[in-house]
Amino acid sequence: MNNELSSLVVQEIGEQGLLKILQRFCPSEIIGDDAAVIATEPGKNLVVTTDVLVENVHFSENTTSPEDVGWRAAAANLSDLAAMGAYPLGITVGLGLPGNITVSWVERLYQGMTECLQSYDTSIVGGDVVRSPIVTVAITAFGQADPYRIIRRNQAKIGDAIVVTGVHGASRAGLELLLHPEKAENLIEEEKTFLIHAHQRPKPRLDVVPILWQILDSYSQTHNGPSLLLPIAGMDSSDGFADAVVQICRASGVGAVIESTRISLPKVFDHWLTKKQALEFALYGGEDFELVLCLSKEPADELVQQLGQGAAVVGEITQGSTVVLRDPNQEFPDQILTLSQGFQHFG
Repeated sequence: MNNELSSLVVQEIGEQGLLKILQRFCPSEIIGDDAAVIATEPGKNLVVTTDVLVENVHFSENTTSPEDVGWRAAAANLSDLAAMGAYPLGITVGLGLPGNITVSWVERLYQGMTECLQSYDTSIVGGDVVRSPIVTVAITAFGQADPYRIIRRNQAKIGDAIVVTGVHGASRAGLELLLHPEKAENLIEEEKTFLIHAHQRPKPRLDVVPILWQILDSYSQTHNGPSLLLPIAGMDSSDGFADAVVQICRASGVGAVIESTRISLPKVFDHWLTKKQALEFALYGGEDFELVLCLSKEPADELVQQLGQGAAVVGEITQGSTVVLRDPNQEFPDQILTLSQGFQHFG
């Protein structure tokens, strides 16, 4: 144990510093992605992920109903499974509750979780309940994947296309409207509803997984032979699009160039936000639960074509370690993307 580090408080080393310390206690081949992959039997991998939501950190009664807390808690974990290329099997729920919370609130929380899970044929299979001064919802999700069909952060290669599976910034915009309703005066009801729904009821992109494998299977059989599946890097964008790209590049030992004009944004941003504000929401807003994937250009283009609805190739993996955001219209100077620019616990 490093005595110098141990004498510091968590806030001084930040979230990333704390994670580096905690990772020493885990097998290096398992940690570092959106979920852990554990071999259970030949041809099978168990994929496990845990996510914690804390009252007044991730949600509050001013912006999120109990049903929406439940939905978002379940969706966050399912999104991590999708980011690994896995299919969900079930979840367990660890619940911390103040004694004076109503039974109705808890029932509504579980109703929201169930509504989300039912869309993906997944169930709550267990959990635990404890007393807590504030509400905490800790979910562990279990999934299954073919050992040769795992998406990892460290598989990006120079020349890979960088794909987003949908628009970014909508969830952050929805939160802005919930916190400051007066900012919605120039929006029609349909636009407000879309943005708020994006924040309260995000959809994990499990639908992308079978499409992706089908495309890669076809491509591999044509180019590499039937036994060789093309490696793919990726993660979800729950902590922001910029965070996802930087994390992938750091794990893969590569750099990237992102074209700002290719990042898919909600159409409502065109007449509601400045270009700078729209880009900030997309890069750092988080909780969009889209996938950010790095793969060869030909299958990348095919994936974008099949997904539609905001899917786009937004950049390319490059040599080095720098992630550059470039504006082809030269309205804004090049920007270096780092993890410190987004949300960090203990920051």
